[in-house]
Amino acid sequence: MDDPPVTTERRKAPRGTLPSRFLTFSRAEWAPLRANTPLTLSDDDLAALRGLNDVLSMEDVVEIYLPLSRLLSLYVQGTRTLHGATSTFLGDRSAKTPFIIGLAGSVAVGKSTTARILQALLSRWPDHPRVDLITTDGFLLPNRVLEERGLMQRKGFPESYDRGRLVRFLADVKSGAEEVTAPVYSHVRYDIIPGAQQTVRHPDVVIVEGLNVLQAPPAVGAEMQLFASDFFDFSIYVDADEQIIEEWYVSRFMKLRATVFQDPQAYFHRFASLSDQEARETAHRIWREINGRNLRENILTTRTRAQLVLIKGPEHRVHSVHLRRV
Repeated sequence: MDDPPVTTERRKAPRGTLPSRFLTFSRAEWAPLRANTPLTLSDDDLAALRGLNDVLSMEDVVEIYLPLSRLLSLYVQGTRTLHGATSTFLGDRSAKTPFIIGLAGSVAVGKSTTARILQALLSRWPDHPRVDLITTDGFLLPNRVLEERGLMQRKGFPESYDRGRLVRFLADVKSGAEEVTAPVYSHVRYDIIPGAQQTVRHPDVVIVEGLNVLQAPPAVGAEMQLFASDFFDFSIYVDADEQIIEEWYVSRFMKLRATVFQDPQAYFHRFASLSDQEARETAHRIWREINGRNLRENILTTRTRAQLVLIKGPEHRVHSVHLRRV
C-alpha cells in the first residue's frame, strides 16, 4: 500500500499539547505507514504479552505498533550505516554498537506492554536480531536502603534509583562489552531480589523501559554528569490524561488485590482483606501521594524529550502519534 501524502501543516501538534517541532498523526493517518511490514504475532502471542490491565487488540498491533516497528527498523539501519562509515574512517574493528531505545511513561499507562510488544515485533525482523528488554525497576535501591534514607514513600522518584549503576550498565552495553548484567526486581516482594541478575550478551537492540529514563541533567551544576537518556538512539513516551491514568491505576490495584496480594509473601498482602470501598480509597490515596506527584513533578516533564509520543484515550487505545521532526 502506498503511503498517504504528508500534509505538514495539518499534522502540526495542537497548541497546548506538544511543541510545533512534533508532527501529529491520527490513528487513521499513522496506520498506512506500516507499508508492507508483515504481521508476525499470533493471538496467542498477544495474550502472553498483554499487561494485567491493558486492553490491547490485534488491531492495535497492526495500526500502531507495526508502523512503529517499521520506523524503528529504518532508524536502526541508518544508525548502523553511520557507525559503519565511522568505523571505516577510523579503521576500527571493535564490537558492534547496540541500538538502544528508551521508553518512558507513568505508572499504569501501559509502557511495559508497549515494551514487550516492541521487543516481540523487533525480534521477528527478517535478520532475526537479538532484542533485550531491561526495566529500570531493577535499578531501584533495595528497600533497606530506601528506608535508611527515608525514601520509601518516594519509591519511583529519581532519587530512589541507583542511577550510577544504571549509567554504568548502559555505558557497558553501548561499548559492546562481552557480557553485562542488571539486577532483577520482584513486584511481588516489592524489592530487589538478592543475587538475581539479568544477563545481556551482544544485543542488536536493547529496550530500556522505566518511569524516569528520559530524565535530563538540571540546567546548571551537572555539566559532566551522564544520564540514561544520553545513551538512547531513539526514545518513546506513552501518555494519557492524568485522570484516565489514575483510573487505570485504581483498576489495576483492584485486580492485584484479588490476585497477587493474596499471596502471604506479597509485600502488599495487607491490602488483600480490604473491602472494595477501602481498596479504592487506598489506591486513590497512593496515587495522590506518590504516583500522581511523581508523574507531575518528574515524568511528564520529560515528555517533550522523546522522539515519539503515543497518546492513549480512555479505552487504552492509542488515538494519536506525535513524531518529533528530525
